[in-house]
Amino acid sequence: MPVYTYRCENCGIQFEKQQSFTDDPLKTCPECRKKALKKVITPTKVIFKGSGFYATDHKSPSGDTSSTKKSTESSSSGE
Repeated sequence: MPVYTYRCENCGIQFEKQQSFTDDPLKTCPECRKKALKKVITPTKVIFKGSGFYATDHKSPSGDTSSTKKSTESSSSGE
């Protein structure tokens, strides 16, 4: 289940709450009991794990792979 961060616009308290996707968002502050809670949008980290993901992965500038370059060179030099 995701963890949501809430902030009260009245008293300024900020807290996290684990909720299901289907749960309604909280509206009442647990400290001041006013209906002034808002969800705080926070950036999330994306971590790629497993084989095939490398920190140095990038597309070559020309978009060609080294295997197509080699096959092109060998066919032109074979004449």
